[in-house]
Amino acid sequence: MPTFPTVIELLQKMVSFDTVNSMISGKPNAEQPLALWLEEFAQSHDFKTTRLPLDNGDFNLLVSYEVAPDNPWIFFESHLDVVSIEGMTIEPFAAKIEDGKMWGRGSCDTKATGASMLCALKNYRESAEQHNNIGVLFTCDEEVTKRGSVGFAHQQLPTLGFRPVGVIVGEPTMLQPVIAHNGVARIHITTSGVAAHSSNPANGRSAITEMVKVIQRLESEYVPSLTAHHPLTGKAQASINMIKGGTQFNIIPDKCEIGMDRRLVPGENPKDVPPAVEAVLAPLKAEMPGADIQVTVFFDDPPLNPSEGPFNDYVNQVLSAFGPVEPSGVPYGTDASNFAAVNLPAIVLGPGHISQAHTKDEWIALEQVEKAVEVYGALMSSPFNRGF
Repeated sequence: MPTFPTVIELLQKMVSFDTVNSMISGKPNAEQPLALWLEEFAQSHDFKTTRLPLDNGDFNLLVSYEVAPDNPWIFFESHLDVVSIEGMTIEPFAAKIEDGKMWGRGSCDTKATGASMLCALKNYRESAEQHNNIGVLFTCDEEVTKRGSVGFAHQQLPTLGFRPVGVIVGEPTMLQPVIAHNGVARIHITTSGVAAHSSNPANGRSAITEMVKVIQRLESEYVPSLTAHHPLTGKAQASINMIKGGTQFNIIPDKCEIGMDRRLVPGENPKDVPPAVEAVLAPLKAEMPGADIQVTVFFDDPPLNPSEGPFNDYVNQVLSAFGPVEPSGVPYGTDASNFAAVNLPAIVLGPGHISQAHTKDEWIALEQVEKAVEVYGALMSSPFNRGF
């Protein structure tokens, strides 16, 4: 059996793979080369691996270690995709180490969690304290549409033959538990006009002019109407962040599109967003005869509602050995809400800080990565009592 690398060596290897999300890069199956490498790596160290197929040839990868069939299963999840490298000021996949940090896209968000989980699993297998069955789940497409976690929760979980008692979702939280986060609804709104030569604009109808009125109505009426607030995750938000329209200078544009990002606090439902937007725009449609304003959903994802129960108690007790435990909420989203949506307890926990993620010079402190191996290892080895 080959020598198992250190967690830093493993993280360097993982960061070296270009796994920019396919919907950003245009490269099909962007995470697959890393997933295949991890599969071969885990098998070479005698871990069981299972491909959990998704659409379009992608798959989630499960690396598992079973102590006994009747023992509780605890899952640890880490996504393989990363965000765009455009505008980065460092070599994105060089995984350079300097000043006690590793620099590179995905070093913090969130390949550090995956490397730490695998190293913790290796240590757990070699330990004397083995009470839990462990699964390390590597998922696809967290950064755009969360196909990996949605597919696991709704299609793959029922096929496993067992049900985990909970999932630790790897994201940068400075190794403090995040128990609540916001959800999102991403909305496309289009206006359709009539194309004409710009030498006589009266022969056409500008979709851009109509969209200006749509934007004004949304920002003057819809955005101020968002009053929902949660003590752990903050206030509901909405912002218009994309616009596209027109084809050239001398053509009255017949199409214009905007993209709106709506952040939902726990307790809100993303399915309620489109009807609410439609209601705000309905009077505008009446004011602009012939206007064709269409509202469509690009993607939605539920919030993570805070919960109590044996898994939360278990995690808090294990973490207390490392210092004060401060459960919190965050305004961004993770895969955890999709697990919780099928009543699978999920807590977000990982090395690094979210402010280091998605940046032009993304990095992670090496001491955080090494500590994550200890923390994940303690969660793997501590006996889980179902009646905790």
